[in-house]
Amino acid sequence: MATIKSILQENRIFKPNDNFVAQANLLNKKDYSSLCKEAEGNYENFWGRLAREYIQWRKPFTRVLDESNHPFFKWFDDGVLNVSYNCLDRNLECNSDKTAIIFESDEGNITNITYRELYLRVCQFANGLRSLNIKKGDRIIIYMPMSIEAVVAMQACARIGAIHSVVFGGFSAKSLHERIVDTAAVAVITADEQMRGGKGILLKSVVDKALTMSNTDFVNSVIIYQRTGTHIEWNSVRDTWWHQLITDKPDYCEPEWVSAEHPLFILYTSGSTGKPKGIQHSSAGYLLGAMVSMKWVFDYKSTDIFWCTADVGWITGHSYVAYAPLAMGATQIIFEGIPTFPDAGRFWKIIQDHRVTTFYTAPTAIRSLIKLGSELPGQYDLSSLRLLGSVGEPINPEAWVWYYEVVGQSRCPIVDTWWQTETGCHMIAPIPGVVSLKPGSCTFPLPGIMAAIVDETGHEVENGEGGLLVIKRPFPSLARTIWGNPDRFKNTYFPEDIGNKYYLAGDSAQCDSDGYFWIMGRVDDVLNISGHRLGTMEIESALVANSLVAEAAVVGKPHEIKGEIIVAFVVLKGPSPKGENAKQIAIELRNWVSKEIGPIAKPEEIRFGDNLPKTRSGKIMRRLLRTIGRGDEITQDISTLENPAILEQLKKSAI
Repeated sequence: MATIKSILQENRIFKPNDNFVAQANLLNKKDYSSLCKEAEGNYENFWGRLAREYIQWRKPFTRVLDESNHPFFKWFDDGVLNVSYNCLDRNLECNSDKTAIIFESDEGNITNITYRELYLRVCQFANGLRSLNIKKGDRIIIYMPMSIEAVVAMQACARIGAIHSVVFGGFSAKSLHERIVDTAAVAVITADEQMRGGKGILLKSVVDKALTMSNTDFVNSVIIYQRTGTHIEWNSVRDTWWHQLITDKPDYCEPEWVSAEHPLFILYTSGSTGKPKGIQHSSAGYLLGAMVSMKWVFDYKSTDIFWCTADVGWITGHSYVAYAPLAMGATQIIFEGIPTFPDAGRFWKIIQDHRVTTFYTAPTAIRSLIKLGSELPGQYDLSSLRLLGSVGEPINPEAWVWYYEVVGQSRCPIVDTWWQTETGCHMIAPIPGVVSLKPGSCTFPLPGIMAAIVDETGHEVENGEGGLLVIKRPFPSLARTIWGNPDRFKNTYFPEDIGNKYYLAGDSAQCDSDGYFWIMGRVDDVLNISGHRLGTMEIESALVANSLVAEAAVVGKPHEIKGEIIVAFVVLKGPSPKGENAKQIAIELRNWVSKEIGPIAKPEEIRFGDNLPKTRSGKIMRRLLRTIGRGDEITQDISTLENPAILEQLKKSAI
């Protein structure tokens, strides 16, 4: 393999703020280094100590790690616990009256719920599930709006030992059907509809459609939360209203005590073959990773108002909405709506109104908010913020700096977090108060995470050279398998061609001369330009650094001579250009990229659009961009697109 070439030049360094350092959980590099040395010196003792410190066990474990069936590792496997107990019951003694969730609906209604109230709701709903004969090991699909009820449903499943699989409420009936069939779910929990941006989006009707497709006879129950009261079709044999299910149910539910390795959930993520992968996580190892990272990376304090904007349909919403904040006894925000309704100041108003201290969102959202105007955040009081976070994809340096200066007012550290559905929690991220920050870099692996960059034979590359990101040692929060397909798990994440020993992340990355990690993009997205392998993130960052550009995504297009040429999809901060104006801006951007990182990275084709094709969660659908760039017909499912009309605009805008 030709080495993946790093072309991004970023030398700005932001040292920790003195005021932040003075109150940080890890006060200095000595504390951080001692944790790293402890992990390196006795790996099992390190994780064993943390598991005893963070988790309340029904039966303590005696064995930390079992590597005998590589790569199907077991952690703390003779220990017994319940995840819901660790999130709720443990808070009754000291946090009973503390607000657990501040829920803000799409239309702006506020609901506060204490830990005691959340505990009672979970127990009632868990008893309702048991009344439907749902038991330990059964799979339950959750297809819900962002809501307190979504968290209640997840926690109730964990309480009775059922395995939940949350499906994002924007997915189509076909996608939902695939997940119902793959899990052989006995029940589906949904709502009549959800509200987004002032519009109702039907959910129950999508469930009905999915269940009319083949091989769904094993679904015995559909439980419907009445969000809006809209009319729905009713199946008297299968359907049950949420509020009727919990009527007269006891508000105490004995937890189902399970093995540390008992599956907590299955969460589907896209695969290169097109068939979604059901990532299966354990109970104890997953919970430990989520809690430890919440403490270290978010510098969690009991006085924090924590807001992770992710939907519970994604791993970020699992780890940093449904589980870690509750297990740590935090007060958190859950928001049903979108950042632009009723106006583009919605995020900033929520931060102002609820005095949010920690704000964790995606680069896509940040870039969209930049496009809406840098002056907007200044119209709100954001002084409560003390920490900002980024998740989901590499953040462009210029977007990072805007986030730092405009939103964080140059005083809030940014924790740029790299991790995956498969890892369950943060793997590489800054420890705020300890690590100096470089815009666009996720900095260093957390203590106990042995990350490296290797070539395709598994040999580590020199700093400054790009390669494949791997994790060299097993870690507690690693997914245990792909549901129903262990061979695919082994071949995907522990392939023989890199020695069958490291976890292969599927991302390209490089370490700079200071040892900072930089994610360069998915390996599948690496461009091969005249024999040079280039990461997409670096070219996109160069485009976004231009003052005209709000967002950019680049893909490769086959070329007879060069192998591939670069096609750039660009969203400007102003209106999309037309005619000669578009041609002039395209020339300017090509010259800009050539000047910033070299002629090799200059896009040969630029397409302007009002926005980029994104799912309702804000994720750019790069497969669609590749199809448009090649000029092929779009055959993929586009039902999850927030803005399907943009496809036609991008098809016609090539320059």
